[in-house]
Amino acid sequence: MVEKYSAVKRIPSFDVDMSSTLKPASFLNYAQEAANIHADYLGVGYDSMHVTRKAWVLSKIHVVFHKLPKWREHVNMQSWHKGANGYQYFRDFVMFDAEGKEKLVSATTSWLVIDIDTRRLSKYSELAEDEGRCIKEDVIAEAPQKVIMPKDVEAVNVMSHQVNYSDLDMVGHVNNVKYTEWAMNVIELEVTKNRQLKDLIVNFNSEVKEGDVVELFRYCEAVGDDLVYYIEGRVNGKNSFTARLVF
Repeated sequence: MVEKYSAVKRIPSFDVDMSSTLKPASFLNYAQEAANIHADYLGVGYDSMHVTRKAWVLSKIHVVFHKLPKWREHVNMQSWHKGANGYQYFRDFVMFDAEGKEKLVSATTSWLVIDIDTRRLSKYSELAEDEGRCIKEDVIAEAPQKVIMPKDVEAVNVMSHQVNYSDLDMVGHVNNVKYTEWAMNVIELEVTKNRQLKDLIVNFNSEVKEGDVVELFRYCEAVGDDLVYYIEGRVNGKNSFTARLVF
């Protein structure tokens, strides 16, 4: 029977914010590494895919932050592949406290396979058709939803960011975690200092590469006691990503 990825990790100082709390982007880094390791275990990791000139790309994420851990605390990170639908492959993540009793973060993700040379979508039937490598367990049952900037609102162009060395990953495009970092950076510091991020959805819509200039737009609305932010990144007027963050 296929096993879940499971690892205990101590929260280091470089992964926390000014309140000594785990940064949302740091959780996403942990999730990315868990996915890489577990994909190797399933036989569909980077090296295996590269032989056939295929690569995994993240399409959408939905993360629910129940309670963020603090610096020096130990957490248990788990992940598993839970099946496919057409071109989409689904993977869930959950972070517990060290004892495995309290759920701290829940996440579900949707992945695509692309041809490295043509950048076109490709099916990876070996995984899609192998139920033995799936664990049919939902930490979040619904697939990550499509997010768009609300119509007829005046989104503010907050800043421009030119893609540089620290944004790029080993396949030469912007690493998926960077989009969440950018989104957090364009939200008012007063909000990120005094409110916990409760819910995050990111749609990755088009590839961003070295030298691109990303224009970041922000819109916020109050929904009950929550603040709901929509962040959109555009390169030459084309949408590259959209994020919805609830504080």
